[in-house]
Amino acid sequence: MKRQTILIMDFGGEYSQLLARKIREMNVYCELIPYNASIEEINLEDIKGIVLSGNISSECENTVHFSNEIFNLGVPILGIGYGAQVICYLLDGCIKRSEDREYGESTVYLDTDSELFTGLDRKNRYWLAHVDYIKSLPQGFDAIGYTEKYPIIAFENKKSQIYGVQFHPEVNDNDKILKNFVYNICGCKDDWTTSNFVDCSINDIREKVGDGKVLCGLSGGVDSSVAAVLVHKAIGDQLICIFVDHGLLRKNEGEEVVNFFKEKFNLNIIKVDAKDRFLSRLKGVTDPELKRKIIGEEFIRVFEEEALKIGKVDYLVQGTIYPDVIESGIGRKGIIKSHHNVGGLPDNIEFKGIIEPLRQLFKDEVRKVGLELGMPEEIVWRQPFPGPGLAVRIIGDITEEKLHILKEADAIYREEIAKAGLAREIWQYFAVLTSMKSVGVSGDGRTYDYTVALRAVNSVDGMTANWVRIPYDVLEKVSHRITTEVDHVNRVVYDISNKPPATIEWE
Repeated sequence: MKRQTILIMDFGGEYSQLLARKIREMNVYCELIPYNASIEEINLEDIKGIVLSGNISSECENTVHFSNEIFNLGVPILGIGYGAQVICYLLDGCIKRSEDREYGESTVYLDTDSELFTGLDRKNRYWLAHVDYIKSLPQGFDAIGYTEKYPIIAFENKKSQIYGVQFHPEVNDNDKILKNFVYNICGCKDDWTTSNFVDCSINDIREKVGDGKVLCGLSGGVDSSVAAVLVHKAIGDQLICIFVDHGLLRKNEGEEVVNFFKEKFNLNIIKVDAKDRFLSRLKGVTDPELKRKIIGEEFIRVFEEEALKIGKVDYLVQGTIYPDVIESGIGRKGIIKSHHNVGGLPDNIEFKGIIEPLRQLFKDEVRKVGLELGMPEEIVWRQPFPGPGLAVRIIGDITEEKLHILKEADAIYREEIAKAGLAREIWQYFAVLTSMKSVGVSGDGRTYDYTVALRAVNSVDGMTANWVRIPYDVLEKVSHRITTEVDHVNRVVYDISNKPPATIEWE
């Protein structure tokens, strides 16, 4: 799929994903790649501009693996925060360590004659987060912004179209600076729309598949559902969906998913009961990374076996989305956690290839594609559910007893949230069975049973999330029902952690 692209060289900053989403919301395609990618790894054909992201650390000397060749590509470059310091450092400017860290909003004065700041006020409030500062600029560069503390807070080389800002316009700027860079300086058009994505994806899938057969791992979650419908729209009956019941689904979920897609979308679905083989592989496993990798590999093996029964199958479809790729460390400096469909894939797979039509989309973009495809809202707005299922919502080893406890507790939680009219107001909510046991009282007797944790967050794309303030009376009802109706649970707690520093799932 050819498209004009803004490339973000990601130094691992906390706002890198936010920056990518901001640019995509302008209907311009944007992609994150690691800062140390070589020029050979970059598809330069459609690159309209490059952004150097911030970094959660400092020390420009750590960028020795960064390719200076990007300065010779003839495309506009914008450095943000640490990215601005990198430009200065590599082009022989001077970066110095400040006596104290600047973190928070500050007043910034801008030269509004610069094309980067067209339409902005001279005096603005921006978010700064840095220890080092720019003492002097490389030859050919001019200062176009300052604060009361620092004389160089923004700069440009108008001839080379290289710009830098020490602050973070992606945080609180209403996107004015980014729009000036993307539209005016880079010359991008706002033509990366949902309908355009769908049309191009369908054409790409048809071209790749030809007359081959395709298997899709359909879980019933938003991502795999949208992927299945998109591929089905492209190749029709050449698609065969496999629904793997690995025994780690929510209560009654398997039957509901299969019946829905058969009746509503007329998809060819094969249900595979693989509960015993998954639980056998997971027996005694407590490490969450190992759980995900085992489940990822076992999924592939099940698909391969089903493909042999069906006959020659060329491709496997997965509902991988961009946050899966980012968090699994593909194209980044470090792994947050492996996703079963990314970091958990085995090296050898018995397919010609894997089709991941949503791989470059954030969650909110996936939902837009689903609506564009005419999918009903109950599927498009279904809560995210991890591919490894309840395996990553049970802390420690997985047993039949623990699965039963968690399924019952989670069903009660979801039922009460729905009764309270909060289901559509909360992005994701679920129960977690912790490994912690504590003393309790039941009747006149002592108990020593499990603690269930409740989690509820609001998010747009899953990259950041805030905990939800569920009314106390709802939490009280959920807690009372779980501790009285579910055996072996005597305590319920509520998780009030944001992402970051926590992740949404506990494992």
